[in-house]
Amino acid sequence: MPRRFFRNFAFKRDRIRRQWYMAPFRHLLHDNNLWAIRRRTVVPAFSLGLFIAFMPFPGHMFIAMLSALALSINIPVAALTTLVVNPVTLGPVFYFCYRIGAMLLGTKPRLFQFELSLDWLSSQFGTVWQPLLLGCLLLGSIAALTGYIFLDLLWRASIANYLTKRRAKRAQKDLGT
Repeated sequence: MPRRFFRNFAFKRDRIRRQWYMAPFRHLLHDNNLWAIRRRTVVPAFSLGLFIAFMPFPGHMFIAMLSALALSINIPVAALTTLVVNPVTLGPVFYFCYRIGAMLLGTKPRLFQFELSLDWLSSQFGTVWQPLLLGCLLLGSIAALTGYIFLDLLWRASIANYLTKRRAKRAQKDLGT
């Protein structure tokens, strides 16, 4: 089941390689592991994407793609998994990460008003970056570990179910002849 599910979203390697913006990376994209829908490449890519999704910096997809390329795991799965934390969920997730980090550091969470400006970054971000980063690292690690274990168990159960059905079909065929 997981293999068929991920195959629905699989990218065509040749189509992506022909894009103009992929020209600097074309020589790196020949590895079959980067595109294969196998448990050994998809499960770590899923976990990597979950971890990177929780990091408080921009460019999640790009960083996930470069990391997947370096680790020789499935690039599309790593990139698409980063969408777990999207613009709609970004605020609540990072606030929760900040609260967890502040609790672990033993500091009192401060009330602050977020503004998308350089002035806010220079004056206010210095007070919240440590708890935010700690919370993001912790929750990203927990999400990655949980995602890895869950998807790996799901994939293994799917394979076991497939093999059981195949053995039953083969045994029924042998009895029928």
